[in-house]
Amino acid sequence: MLESSIAPSPAQDLDLLRQVFGQVDAQSCPDRYNFHNHTNCSDGKLTPQASMAQAIEIGLEDMAITDHHSVRGYQQAQAWLAQQSSHLRLWIGTEITAYIDGVDIHILGFGFDPHCLQLAPYLQSREADRGYTPAEKVIAAIHAANGLAVLAHPSRYRLPTEQVVATVVDCGIDGLEAYYAYKHTNPWAFTVPETERVLGLIDRYGLFATCGTDTHGTNLRLRL
Repeated sequence: MLESSIAPSPAQDLDLLRQVFGQVDAQSCPDRYNFHNHTNCSDGKLTPQASMAQAIEIGLEDMAITDHHSVRGYQQAQAWLAQQSSHLRLWIGTEITAYIDGVDIHILGFGFDPHCLQLAPYLQSREADRGYTPAEKVIAAIHAANGLAVLAHPSRYRLPTEQVVATVVDCGIDGLEAYYAYKHTNPWAFTVPETERVLGLIDRYGLFATCGTDTHGTNLRLRL
C-alpha cells in the first residue's frame, strides 16, 4: 500500500461502516441506505452530481457509488457533496468482475484506499486480466486496500446460491447483498424468497448484510 501521511477519508472509516452495515434491515432500502449505484462514469445514466442531488432529496443517510472497475464517479460525487450542506455519508465503492468455477460474479468493494497498489489493476475502468480474475485475488486486493468485500446479488448467477456463497466465503468475503430486487419491480422491493435464502446464509457464515437498488437509470429508487 502506498505510504501516506494523510489521514484516512471518512469514506474509509471501516469501524463506522461495519456499524452501518449492522443496521441494514428490510426497511433500509431505497430511502435510508443504498450501497449499490452506478453513474455515467461506468454504465449508468446519472451524472455523479445528479446522483448526489437525488440522494439528498430522497433523504438517504448512507450511500455508495459502485461504478464498475472505477472510482471516478465517487470522486466527482464527493467533490460536489463537499460543497453542499448535507448529512449524507458517501462511501467509496466499486464493483469488480471476478470468477469462480468458470462463472463470472460481481464483488462490491467498500471503504478501501483507492491508492493501494494491489487494488490498482481493478480500478482501470475495465476488467483486469481479460476478466478472468479469480475471486480470491479480487477479495484479497480489497482487503489489502483495507476495504470490505461484499458479493453483489448472490442469487443472480449461473450456479446455486448456496454454492456461490460457500465458495466466496472460502475466499474471505465479508458480506452479501441481501436486499435486492431480482424482479426489477416498480416501486423497488427486494425479492422475498431470495432475500430470505441469503439472510439464512449470512447467519450461517457470520457475514454482513447490505442492500442496494443497483441503479443504472435516472432514478436512484429503481434499477432502470
